[in-house]
Amino acid sequence: MADEIEEKRRYFRVNDTINLLHKVIDKKSVDALSHVSNDVLGNCSLTSALDVLAQEARMLSPRLERRDPEMFEYLKIIDTKINLIAQAISAQSEEFSEHDTREVSLSATGLAFSNETPIEVGELLELRMLLTSCMAVIVAYARVVQCKDISEDSPERPFAICVEYVNLTEDDRELLIKHVVKKQLQQLRDKNEF
Repeated sequence: MADEIEEKRRYFRVNDTINLLHKVIDKKSVDALSHVSNDVLGNCSLTSALDVLAQEARMLSPRLERRDPEMFEYLKIIDTKINLIAQAISAQSEEFSEHDTREVSLSATGLAFSNETPIEVGELLELRMLLTSCMAVIVAYARVVQCKDISEDSPERPFAICVEYVNLTEDDRELLIKHVVKKQLQQLRDKNEF
């Protein structure tokens, strides 16, 4: 039975790179339900959104390059054009939203990430997560359930923060499940290609 629970936990949890912002909040803020925003640029900078898309493209690049080298070269040119336009727009824009790209362990029930400072167990956080599979931002509330010192493995972010979601809507949970499953399938495909 314990092996079955461990297997389920492993299946529904995936290591991923997402844009993540977090801040400590009070209990009153948690009473509001979490929500999804498909307005990606309203929630993060153009540069951050393009970085996320570039990460997705890098994962697909090796397969595309093998299948159709000319198409791959053409798409690289288009990508360069888009990056130049984004740089020009960013240079003119004074408002710039900082988003932290982080390696996380993600599931439909919680999240684990490394952090520069410790956060006390029991603290409530507001999380803004940009999911690459659907380019949606989920704003969720979470309670810190563990804070571990990982300074030996990660001196720049020496604390592992584990949280479980609080007051997450079923739609948001469904979106997280779909994202986790899609990411896991992609990782399995990539593993089988090598």
